[in-house]
Amino acid sequence: MIECVLATRGTADVLVVSRQDFPQVGAVKVSGYNKRSLLAVSPDYKPAPRSCESDITLLNNLNKFFARFEEQNTTCPQKTPPPSHDQPLCLSAVSVKRTLSAINTLESSGSRQHPCLDPYQFAYRAKRSTDDAICSALHPALTHLDKKDSYVRMLFIDFSSAFNTIIPQQLICKLDKLGLSTSLCNWLLDFLSQRPQAGTPQGCVLSPLLFTLLTHDCTPTHSSNHLVKFADDTTLVGLITKGDETHYRKEVQLLTRWCKDNNLLLNVSKTKEIVVSFQRGHTQHHPLTIDGAAVERVSSTKFLGVHISDDLSWTTNTASLAKKAQQRLYFLRKLKRASAPPPIMTTFYRGTIESILTSCITVWGGSYTVHNRKALQRIVRTAERIIGVPLPSLQDLYTTRLTRKAITIVNDASHPAHSLFSLLPSGKRYRSLRSRTTRLTNSFIHQAVRLLNSLPSPLPAPARRSTRLGGGV
Repeated sequence: MIECVLATRGTADVLVVSRQDFPQVGAVKVSGYNKRSLLAVSPDYKPAPRSCESDITLLNNLNKFFARFEEQNTTCPQKTPPPSHDQPLCLSAVSVKRTLSAINTLESSGSRQHPCLDPYQFAYRAKRSTDDAICSALHPALTHLDKKDSYVRMLFIDFSSAFNTIIPQQLICKLDKLGLSTSLCNWLLDFLSQRPQAGTPQGCVLSPLLFTLLTHDCTPTHSSNHLVKFADDTTLVGLITKGDETHYRKEVQLLTRWCKDNNLLLNVSKTKEIVVSFQRGHTQHHPLTIDGAAVERVSSTKFLGVHISDDLSWTTNTASLAKKAQQRLYFLRKLKRASAPPPIMTTFYRGTIESILTSCITVWGGSYTVHNRKALQRIVRTAERIIGVPLPSLQDLYTTRLTRKAITIVNDASHPAHSLFSLLPSGKRYRSLRSRTTRLTNSFIHQAVRLLNSLPSPLPAPARRSTRLGGGV
């Protein structure tokens, strides 16, 4: 063995020992004053064995957390015997994706009549986004508020560990009704059963889709109520006329019962309610209770990244966007000081600042105040001065995205707002929508109809509602 002593030089002490320098040495012993920056290379070096920690408190807490879900999963998974003509199942990722995408969203094939998928579920569907979900929740509310003696109650529901509470057997029964083959249902049952974690596995690409299919039959029972869903983010919109809340409260009871039947836990403490009323004079609104607990009524809440207020103004939302975008200007200035070229800074601006300023802009871009618009546009002008090139204004971005979204809805016959775009007999203009207040006139649907009518090019013809047959594997 050879012993080496370190010589300290400043704050860095480096010693490299190779086998070629000392072929006869089996180990190296190093001693010195500062060993924090030591780099030693020895082919016979072996780290000291690590002992396992004896504290198992964290493991016990995790077991107790997941055990509360396992206690309710009393249904024993049972496979359905496959038909005699079925062949042994050999699945690939492509075949599973193809089969799940072939689920009929309008009507089912064969002699059995299957329930339809909820068109108000906007998550994990092609050409649908949070903009569609928020607009579908706000448009019926704004239309109803345009009438006299009316107000709206919006319930923003929160589920506790929604994916972890799914019972595989219940899910498989619903998938069978939707037209999935027996072999595929048995394969999914094998995939979900006897796992250390209850429900669907977190991080799996199938989990959000399976949750969407599980909740497809959670729909309102009365026309005055609208249930808008984006994965597990659910909002109930109750349209109240002359103070009669019977249908709304009955819908909340049915929704609570449906959650219990499907093993979904409503987190009442995190569930919020907003009452939107523009009636003159003070009107007393009785609180809403779920399972004996009163739901908190708030003046503003966040839904899918957008702040919604009880006066349907966008001051809180635009102030939040301006604060986030203003903070990111610091990094743009850092790039400027590092002599980054304008194309690089423009790409950074579009990805980190413009994306924030235009988040769900089709929802609020036609209704925010002049003061809010100037506050956001001021950030765009600041970015222009830093980069040194012109940038598109928020109004131009709003017009572009509103046009693209409107054309997408017109071409999608399954979209809930598709029926609001109807061509006149001449085929040159869309039928204008009536409105009594500026609030409704500046909303998304009304702005989209006017924008399409102002386009110089021929208007896109609305797509016809067609049925697509879905098959199994």
